[in-house]
Amino acid sequence: MKVPPLSLYVHLPWCVQKCPYCDFNSHSAKGHAPTDRYVDALLADLDHEALRAGGREIETVFLGGGTPSLFAPPEICRLIEGIDARLRLAPGAEITMEANPGTVECGSPAGYRAAGINRVSIGAQSFDDNLLQRLGRIHSSEDIRSSVDGFVAAGFDTLNLDLMHGLPGQTAAMAVADVRAATELGAPHISWYQLTLEPNTVFHSRPPVGLPDEEAAWSIQEAGAMALAEAGFEQYEVSAWARPGHRCRHNLNYWQFGDYLAVGAGAHGKITTDGQVERYRKPANPAQYMQTMESGEEPLPADVPTDRELVFEFMLNALRLVGGFRETLFEERTGLAAGVLRESAADALEKGLIQRSPEGLWRPTSLGVRFLNDLQAEFLPAA
Repeated sequence: MKVPPLSLYVHLPWCVQKCPYCDFNSHSAKGHAPTDRYVDALLADLDHEALRAGGREIETVFLGGGTPSLFAPPEICRLIEGIDARLRLAPGAEITMEANPGTVECGSPAGYRAAGINRVSIGAQSFDDNLLQRLGRIHSSEDIRSSVDGFVAAGFDTLNLDLMHGLPGQTAAMAVADVRAATELGAPHISWYQLTLEPNTVFHSRPPVGLPDEEAAWSIQEAGAMALAEAGFEQYEVSAWARPGHRCRHNLNYWQFGDYLAVGAGAHGKITTDGQVERYRKPANPAQYMQTMESGEEPLPADVPTDRELVFEFMLNALRLVGGFRETLFEERTGLAAGVLRESAADALEKGLIQRSPEGLWRPTSLGVRFLNDLQAEFLPAA
């Protein structure tokens, strides 16, 4: 079992306000978040993670949220310097920060670039101001354009725009207009994903009026995909499209079942040690998380997935890759024999949801791509 690549995820949990569709561990800042105290807690957390890393090189770092751009450049700089002092960052490490249009006023894009961020992911969601309001977003389409222009001017040569489709009242023509607006701005990476009504969200309890049905949503997705392809983007994951040289290395590590350290409230990590995969997580409540780190308490204990859980977790990620994966990757990342995969995939093969080449390349069929959730569920461990 080979030791996989290692990344670092940092969770910054505050937003200006909670969006009605969001099921992430995010919290309204309500005027002012204790950002300085939180960075102190992250640095204490990183001391623990440095022991897990065991000197291994960190290839990518991702600052997610929440809205990380609520943290000012000096706070982000202190965090990045703290990471660099405790962990071994690879030369040319990809360091991404999520940002929302309308919150970058906490600091200039140039300030984030000077702090060490070299890639940003901007939560655009739509260029239709009416749809943005229906989604509970606090920015406008003009804010998106200003944010992109500002980051490009600051020297960011790679960035991502998040776009949602299947929105209430959205037609295929409207979705294509969003895609074209994003590509015309010059963003070399676009995340194009469907709005889903997740449990424990406002939209789940009170669905918005005008959501497209399944057939309409699929037509919207296909129309957007065609527009992205025509603009020179290549789909490499279910919801990820990029121009050559601009794929997100951090997310690829997830989808290829690599290892990742995790710091921050509610962050989840995965580490392979002595041929064994371990999962762990941090306290989800930001106040509890900071108190835990300040007190020097031991983080929550790690757990070891069963073989069946490993198969499911691997497939949950790898099935998102448009190009599929090889059996050798499964063996390297799980420590299990390829026969375990073949046995687990038997029903999905029979149903035509997945295919395997004679050379051991696995990938979803067109039917499996359309019904990806059903395909992934085929690998759920028996209750």
